[in-house]
Amino acid sequence: MTATNSAAPLPKISAEGVQQQIAAFWGSSVDWFRAYWLQIAIALAIGSAIVLALLWLRGLGPRLARRSTSGKGWAAVFGRAISRTSTFFIIMVAARLVGGYADPPVIVATTINFLFTLAAVFQAATWARELILGAIEHRTRAENYSGEALMNAMGLIRLLVTIVVFAIALVVVLDNLGVNVTGLVAGLGVGGIAIGLAAQGIFADLFAALAIIFDRPFRRGDAITYDSSSGTVEEIGLKSTRIRGVNGEQRIISNRNLLDKEIINNTQRERRRTKLAIGVGYETDRDLLDRLPDIFKEVVEAHDLVFIRAGFVAFGGSSVDFELEFDSPAADYQRAYDARHKVGIALYRRLDAEGVSIPFPSQTTYTAAPDGKLIMPYPEVQPVHEVSQRRATPDPQA
Repeated sequence: MTATNSAAPLPKISAEGVQQQIAAFWGSSVDWFRAYWLQIAIALAIGSAIVLALLWLRGLGPRLARRSTSGKGWAAVFGRAISRTSTFFIIMVAARLVGGYADPPVIVATTINFLFTLAAVFQAATWARELILGAIEHRTRAENYSGEALMNAMGLIRLLVTIVVFAIALVVVLDNLGVNVTGLVAGLGVGGIAIGLAAQGIFADLFAALAIIFDRPFRRGDAITYDSSSGTVEEIGLKSTRIRGVNGEQRIISNRNLLDKEIINNTQRERRRTKLAIGVGYETDRDLLDRLPDIFKEVVEAHDLVFIRAGFVAFGGSSVDFELEFDSPAADYQRAYDARHKVGIALYRRLDAEGVSIPFPSQTTYTAAPDGKLIMPYPEVQPVHEVSQRRATPDPQA
């Protein structure tokens, strides 16, 4: 028994075969034109009208884009996408619509269908790329938002989107041609995984930058606090964010690490709250102690601040402790700082006027004898005249 090869040999292409196919195509086309010349003329007229109409619609794209004053609105996004419509796609749409009217030969109809599929797939990829990039730009449009992270990352974003979209388009076209794309898709998947593993740190920071763009936890110029650090955002880059610290130093932290932390955006505060601890002497009149929260409220509201609460906190080592809370109706830290200063000085003066003392921290030490009785911690002080008389009387034993 002889082994046979299961795969059929590929047909050999010769110059004579190509010439015969061209001659057959030409002959069938001439015969078709002679038999359906009127239908072909009507189809060409209708197709030309469709092409002109689609070209006019494409011309509306730039006009629609100019309606957006910022250049990032949805009108600009759709306008740019419409203007990217190719002339080849327009012609193939018209040919596909009128192709069946004149009953063309099979080879002509097949050619029209193939070219239309090719044009439609790549045109859809172009539209998808423009809409995705336009959506990213539109998402960054906000008041006082500069989109600096997008400006830094747009080149890489455009490259990645273009590769992904047109790779999908290529796979779709090959699949329509009858090519087995299973191996190609598997190869692209393995290659993508390898690239992702090799540059996972870069992609993690890139996606973190995109998360900052879309989620907007902060923007350039915002004062933020994370962990035990505070500062003002100077730049949001492709990989890291630069923050100017309160002491003038520049802090650089990767976008991924920054988003993993709890971020307090101080610029987005509606107000700033201040707490003051106030200790008054134990000898203060009890009725006056009861009125202290009202006195605190009067002082706070006299400075156009928002009184929150005030009251007794604890019996301190040398004072009766109260606590005062009030809000500065602004996010600016300097204004809250100045408000705390003014309220503190005003409270000091008001307490002086009310006869309330703010005692110094004091401590009294008592010494006990072995039997448990308290004794003075220092010798008893003698009157001054006794000391002078003793010094003036001579010692008889001298």
